[in-house]
Amino acid sequence: MAVYTEVSEPEARRLLQDLGLGRLERLQGIEDGIENTNYFVTTSTGEWVLTLFERLSHAQLPFYLHLMQHLAESGIPVPLPQAKLPGTPVGPGEDAILHTLRGKPAAVVNRLAGHSEAAPGTRHCRQVGAMLARAHLAARSFERHQDNLRGLPWWNQTVPVVTPYVTQEQARLLRAELALQNRVAQRADYARLPRGPVHADLFRDNVMFDGPAHAPRLTGFFDWYFAGVDSWLFDLCVVLNDWALDTRAGQVLDDNHQALLAAYQSVRPLEAAEQRLLPFLLRAAALRFWLSRLWDYHLPRDASLLTPRDPTQFETVVRLRSSEPVTS
Repeated sequence: MAVYTEVSEPEARRLLQDLGLGRLERLQGIEDGIENTNYFVTTSTGEWVLTLFERLSHAQLPFYLHLMQHLAESGIPVPLPQAKLPGTPVGPGEDAILHTLRGKPAAVVNRLAGHSEAAPGTRHCRQVGAMLARAHLAARSFERHQDNLRGLPWWNQTVPVVTPYVTQEQARLLRAELALQNRVAQRADYARLPRGPVHADLFRDNVMFDGPAHAPRLTGFFDWYFAGVDSWLFDLCVVLNDWALDTRAGQVLDDNHQALLAAYQSVRPLEAAEQRLLPFLLRAAALRFWLSRLWDYHLPRDASLLTPRDPTQFETVVRLRSSEPVTS
């Protein structure tokens, strides 16, 4: 969510007018994140988030935006993309909820209430687990398809790119974990895993809570721009690797892990194949984010307010998950 493309107030006003969102009162760049340009926008009608997409094209974006719209209309608390007013001209590559600003694809969504929780407890994890399962089930009826663009083919492409920047021992670990995931992907039980559109990046900073500390209330999942079709188990493992780990101490937060997993299964019980493959997919999810953080750290793009995230956090997760026993 860094600022790569500067947006002026007159440019923002014109887009807001096309969407019927009222008078611009404040435009503030958001420094968190690394993929897109984001602004908090305050207007006379409410609070919004403006996103300019720096890597994704007009052709790629309908999957993400219409998935958000589908989930919102299915009762899942996600930001709703705002549509052009009737009669507003639709430019090349655009549709009702996909716009263009400064020559870049753009979207405006409502800003969720509340705040992210940096130190979640079991109350937070139970809500995240149950809502994640509901989101998976709600997305089954979404008709568009796009593979997870940061899935196994991307890992195979990226390991050779990042290994020149790491130690020999780190390179050996990357190659070993990648080889394992290629073997897992050939398994018959892997091919049978339930699949569908997934968030694929549901970290603590992509979930909002409101209410008092003793009774937090989940208000939404946001930042769906890494979404794609993948196994539901992979998505769950991405969540477990953030919400149920203390990476500084290098240990699993057992209470969080059990609370999140039980809440997920109260809505959608894991199948036998998912139970068997859970340890392998925890390793897969760890590898994916170690790779992406190595990529962003060593091959950064210029951006105002951008600070790449330290890849050692997910190196720790890879080492932790690879040390855990597996049964098959």
